[in-house]
Amino acid sequence: MLELKNISFSVDVNGKKKEILKDFNLKLEDDKFYVITGPNGSGKSTLAKIIAGILTPQSGKILFDDIDITKMNITGRARTGIGYAFQQPVKFKGLKVHDLLNIAYGKDLTVEQACDYLCSVGLCAREYVSREVDNSLSGGELKRIEIATVLAKEPKISIFDEPEAGIDLWSFQNLIKAFNAMRKNVHKGIMVVISHQERILEIADKIIVLSDGTVKMQGTSDAVLPEILGTEAAVKSCKCNDNMEQ
Repeated sequence: MLELKNISFSVDVNGKKKEILKDFNLKLEDDKFYVITGPNGSGKSTLAKIIAGILTPQSGKILFDDIDITKMNITGRARTGIGYAFQQPVKFKGLKVHDLLNIAYGKDLTVEQACDYLCSVGLCAREYVSREVDNSLSGGELKRIEIATVLAKEPKISIFDEPEAGIDLWSFQNLIKAFNAMRKNVHKGIMVVISHQERILEIADKIIVLSDGTVKMQGTSDAVLPEILGTEAAVKSCKCNDNMEQ
């Protein structure tokens, strides 16, 4: 279980304090697939980075399996079993996909094992396992390779920050298939996806809606989706997604 207690985080904007998360409380239970959503500026990505250890809150506590990890950096969090996929995947010129998977796994994978991870995210493995992680790969390909590396690490908590950002319709359809497959194996840990895409929200065990740095509502997709789909923010979000997919 991951528990955030009274978390506050603010930034300085033109000499003024701007609160991003305000006395924030949340519990994430094992064996669950969570999708965190909300309007732009509601604190979603900040929350993901705080859980991963990229950002440190100004106040509050973060407990992971009853251990206080509040001051632990991103390397320490990774060692405890927290995996994070960036909104914009990092490129590594000269590093092959197979090498990247080996680093994530912690020891050398066979070609067959590496291909299994790539197949799980909808990539034709043999075409990618020896490719370099560079500009020759599209945004969608990089995104799915990064997800494969998170899977190879087999973390206790997997965090994906807006995985649909900047990818085409074909890649998005494969991304949904990958998340559906991962959801079926969620007993391996906690999955957290930051997203406002309806098709990702639909497959969540629990949706958490943020607004102005706090939890506005949470519950199953059946309970929460009808409440949020008619909102102005949701309508704008759907239009943005429609434009992305065309």
